[in-house]
Amino acid sequence: MSNYNNGGFSDFTVLKSQPLAGGAVSRKYMANVFAWMFGALAVSTLFALLFANNSSLFQMLYSVNEMGILRPSGLGWIVSIAPIIFILTMGFAFNRLSTTALTAFFLLYAVVTGISLSYTLIVHTTSSVVGCFGAASLMFGIMAVMGYTTDKDLTSFGRILTTGLIGILISLVINMFLKSSAFSYIIGMIGVAVFTGLTAYDVQKLKRIGAGLEYEGTPANEVKKLALMGALTLYLDFLNLFIMLLSIFDNRKN
Repeated sequence: MSNYNNGGFSDFTVLKSQPLAGGAVSRKYMANVFAWMFGALAVSTLFALLFANNSSLFQMLYSVNEMGILRPSGLGWIVSIAPIIFILTMGFAFNRLSTTALTAFFLLYAVVTGISLSYTLIVHTTSSVVGCFGAASLMFGIMAVMGYTTDKDLTSFGRILTTGLIGILISLVINMFLKSSAFSYIIGMIGVAVFTGLTAYDVQKLKRIGAGLEYEGTPANEVKKLALMGALTLYLDFLNLFIMLLSIFDNRKN
């Protein structure tokens, strides 16, 4: 039986030995992964636009101080932190959550993430948001196809990228204190490279998991749960790629 624990697929080491070719279960699994991912992106986009274009809703999250700077309210802080809580809950409680509960957590995550992204739509120009979203979509699509079609094992490549991801997280924390635009630009450049590569790696990993599900005869409800977690993985790759591109071009409204 496949498990998902501590933010990763715990049986991926075993599944590395599975052939990449898959049958009906594998293809359905991958189709569900991408369907849930695109569905989550649509939900997040809808709520981001809703809160960004409704001043009453946005003012529940942020207020403008005497210097004209947006400051989060208590609800704004909750909305900013909630996505992390949802991710951790889905990862650590995967085996204990029912398919219905996991689906609810996934959709709530998409909603709250969309609400938190309304800030991005407010502070950045429309052209930069649209441009970075389009660029992220193109880069994600190309790397997803590469990850799905390549015969090269990307496992070692993935380990390097994971190390790079840890470095990015540490750098972001440091720059919260430094507030250096130059450092932010460098982090953004490295981040784009890391999340572009992670897209290919994660797609190949998910394809291997699909082949393993075919091999193991995993129950349908477990396949759906794993598809949800796979969708979350790719959603995070795309979202972080988009955010890193925004940090590079950083065209804010005056």
